[in-house]
Amino acid sequence: MSTIETQMQASVVAIGGHALLIEGPPGSGKTSLAMALIDRGAVLVGDDAVTLRREGAQVISYPPPNIAGKLEVRNVGVIDLPCVSAPLSLILTLREDAPRYPDPVQHREILGIAIPTLPFRPGDAVQALRAEWALRQHGISEWA
Repeated sequence: MSTIETQMQASVVAIGGHALLIEGPPGSGKTSLAMALIDRGAVLVGDDAVTLRREGAQVISYPPPNIAGKLEVRNVGVIDLPCVSAPLSLILTLREDAPRYPDPVQHREILGIAIPTLPFRPGDAVQALRAEWALRQHGISEWA
Protein backbone atom coordinates (compact mmCIF):
# COMPACT_ATOMS: atom_id res chain seq x y z
CA MET A 1 0.00 0.00 0.00
CA SER A 2 1.45 3.40 -0.98
CA THR A 3 1.55 6.32 1.43
CA ILE A 4 -0.07 9.57 0.36
CA GLU A 5 1.86 12.46 1.90
CA THR A 6 2.38 16.19 1.49
CA GLN A 7 4.14 19.05 3.27
CA MET A 8 2.55 22.37 4.24
CA GLN A 9 4.04 25.60 5.50
CA ALA A 10 2.13 26.17 8.74
CA SER A 11 2.38 25.90 12.50
CA VAL A 12 0.59 22.93 14.07
CA VAL A 13 -0.19 22.06 17.67
CA ALA A 14 -2.13 19.19 19.21
CA ILE A 15 -4.87 19.88 21.74
CA GLY A 16 -6.50 16.89 23.38
CA GLY A 17 -5.11 14.61 20.66
CA HIS A 18 -6.44 16.73 17.77
CA ALA A 19 -4.15 18.71 15.50
CA LEU A 20 -4.89 22.38 14.86
CA LEU A 21 -3.11 23.72 11.75
CA ILE A 22 -2.45 27.49 11.74
CA GLU A 23 -1.70 29.04 8.35
CA GLY A 24 -1.18 32.58 7.14
CA PRO A 25 1.33 34.90 5.50
CA PRO A 26 4.79 35.41 7.02
CA GLY A 27 4.61 37.53 10.17
CA SER A 28 0.86 36.98 10.63
CA GLY A 29 1.22 35.37 14.06
CA LYS A 30 1.22 31.62 13.39
CA THR A 31 4.02 30.90 15.83
CA SER A 32 2.67 33.41 18.37
CA LEU A 33 -0.68 31.63 18.43
CA ALA A 34 1.07 28.24 18.63
CA MET A 35 3.15 29.49 21.58
CA ALA A 36 0.05 30.80 23.38
CA LEU A 37 -1.66 27.44 22.88
CA ILE A 38 1.43 25.54 24.07
CA ASP A 39 1.42 27.76 27.16
CA ARG A 40 -2.16 26.56 27.75
CA GLY A 41 -1.19 22.87 27.44
CA ALA A 42 -1.07 22.17 23.69
CA VAL A 43 1.88 20.17 22.32
CA LEU A 44 3.94 21.16 19.29
CA VAL A 45 3.57 19.14 16.11
CA GLY A 46 5.55 21.46 13.84
CA ASP A 47 6.49 25.11 13.48
CA ASP A 48 6.76 26.64 10.02
CA ALA A 49 6.26 23.23 8.39
CA VAL A 50 4.35 20.01 8.87
CA THR A 51 4.17 16.66 7.13
CA LEU A 52 0.63 15.47 6.42
CA ARG A 53 -0.01 11.81 5.68
CA ARG A 54 -3.30 10.13 4.84
CA GLU A 55 -3.89 7.08 6.99
CA GLY A 56 -7.25 5.46 6.32
CA ALA A 57 -9.97 8.10 6.75
CA GLN A 58 -7.68 10.52 8.60
CA VAL A 59 -4.96 13.01 7.78
CA ILE A 60 -2.23 12.64 10.39
CA SER A 61 0.10 15.58 11.02
CA TYR A 62 3.75 14.74 11.73
CA PRO A 63 6.70 16.89 12.74
CA PRO A 64 8.97 17.43 9.73
CA PRO A 65 12.15 15.41 10.39
CA ASN A 66 14.62 18.25 9.80
CA ILE A 67 13.00 20.62 12.33
CA ALA A 68 11.13 18.27 14.68
CA GLY A 69 10.78 19.79 18.14
CA LYS A 70 12.10 23.21 17.06
CA LEU A 71 10.10 26.41 17.54
CA GLU A 72 11.46 29.71 16.26
CA VAL A 73 10.62 32.48 18.72
CA ARG A 74 10.96 35.94 17.22
CA ASN A 75 13.58 38.05 19.02
CA VAL A 76 14.61 35.01 21.11
CA GLY A 77 15.86 32.25 18.81
CA VAL A 78 15.10 28.59 18.26
CA ILE A 79 13.89 26.64 21.28
CA ASP A 80 13.50 22.88 21.73
CA LEU A 81 10.13 21.44 22.72
CA PRO A 82 8.57 17.98 22.86
CA CYS A 83 6.56 17.20 19.75
CA VAL A 84 3.86 14.71 18.77
CA SER A 85 1.83 13.51 15.82
CA ALA A 86 -1.96 13.91 15.75
CA PRO A 87 -4.94 13.67 13.38
CA LEU A 88 -5.64 16.97 11.64
CA SER A 89 -8.99 18.27 12.88
CA LEU A 90 -9.15 21.98 11.98
CA ILE A 91 -7.34 24.59 9.88
CA LEU A 92 -7.25 28.23 11.04
CA THR A 93 -6.34 30.71 8.29
CA LEU A 94 -5.02 33.93 9.87
CA ARG A 95 -6.59 36.92 8.10
CA GLU A 96 -7.18 40.49 9.27
CA ASP A 97 -10.52 40.49 7.40
CA ALA A 98 -11.84 37.29 9.01
CA PRO A 99 -15.62 37.55 9.40
CA ARG A 100 -17.08 37.73 12.88
CA TYR A 101 -19.04 34.47 12.45
CA PRO A 102 -18.04 31.46 10.32
CA ASP A 103 -21.35 30.88 8.59
CA PRO A 104 -21.21 28.35 7.08
CA VAL A 105 -17.99 26.61 8.12
CA GLN A 106 -15.96 25.88 5.00
CA HIS A 107 -13.94 22.73 4.32
CA ARG A 108 -10.74 22.17 2.39
CA GLU A 109 -9.82 18.85 0.89
CA ILE A 110 -6.39 17.67 1.97
CA LEU A 111 -5.23 14.30 0.67
CA GLY A 112 -8.86 13.48 -0.15
CA ILE A 113 -10.23 14.28 3.34
CA ALA A 114 -12.47 17.31 4.01
CA ILE A 115 -10.99 19.35 6.87
CA PRO A 116 -13.00 22.21 8.49
CA THR A 117 -11.33 25.55 7.76
CA LEU A 118 -11.99 28.84 9.54
CA PRO A 119 -10.76 32.33 8.68
CA PHE A 120 -9.30 33.56 11.96
CA ARG A 121 -8.37 37.08 12.99
CA PRO A 122 -4.80 37.21 14.30
CA GLY A 123 -3.32 38.99 17.24
CA ASP A 124 -5.79 39.82 19.97
CA ALA A 125 -5.44 38.91 23.64
CA VAL A 126 -7.87 36.00 23.66
CA GLN A 127 -6.72 34.38 20.42
CA ALA A 128 -5.57 31.14 22.10
CA LEU A 129 -8.92 30.75 23.88
CA ARG A 130 -10.81 31.40 20.64
CA ALA A 131 -8.66 28.81 18.83
CA GLU A 132 -9.42 26.17 21.48
CA TRP A 133 -13.15 26.87 21.20
CA ALA A 134 -12.96 26.79 17.39
CA LEU A 135 -11.42 23.33 17.56
CA ARG A 136 -14.09 22.08 20.00
CA GLN A 137 -16.95 23.63 18.03
CA HIS A 138 -15.92 23.08 14.42
CA GLY A 139 -13.11 20.50 14.36
CA ILE A 140 -13.53 16.90 13.29
CA SER A 141 -14.58 15.02 16.40
CA GLU A 142 -15.37 11.59 14.98
CA TRP A 143 -13.71 9.67 12.18
CA ALA A 144 -15.59 7.55 9.71
